[in-house]
Amino acid sequence: MSETQNQKLRGHSVHPLSSGSSDAGLRALTAQARSQTNALLGSIPGAQIEVRFDLRGKTAGQVRIRARGEYLIRYNLELLERGGADFIQHTVPHEVAHVLAYHRYGQNIRPHGPEWQRIMRQLGAEPRRCHDYDVSGLNARKLTYFRYHCGCMEHQLSSIRHNKVAKGQRYLCKRCGEPLQPGRRPGA
Repeated sequence: MSETQNQKLRGHSVHPLSSGSSDAGLRALTAQARSQTNALLGSIPGAQIEVRFDLRGKTAGQVRIRARGEYLIRYNLELLERGGADFIQHTVPHEVAHVLAYHRYGQNIRPHGPEWQRIMRQLGAEPRRCHDYDVSGLNARKLTYFRYHCGCMEHQLSSIRHNKVAKGQRYLCKRCGEPLQPGRRPGA
């Protein structure tokens, strides 16, 4: 699918593409994914939920929490096309369960923790963390890793986490509980 076609499917509504049968099938899948998302979400008082089909790479879906009561659900259009009904059956409930879990229990829960798993089961889906779609030919972001240390060992943090540390986020060692510090461990 071309970038132009992908851009036409972004946002709340599905816009007509060309008259090709592949495009019609993709429009139908997108409409079905959106309809299933709305059906599973039901009515959440005070919540504003935007659904987009603009996620790229090897990730099938993603939820972003904006301000209080504002959620963004992003789906990977390429993987929706490749996965079809399986995507709608597994990925859509996965992302909806994130929205419902965050809305019910707050943002301090583990993303795939017991609250999320419980909601997945209530939605009639198996609480799987990862998909198994064919991702051949899809580009993934290349991450750089940075050295960090605590009192007991060295750690490797991805550029994503490294940038969050620069903005004030703290990460603790699961073994000793100390905050991770940039650089090599002294005396190592």
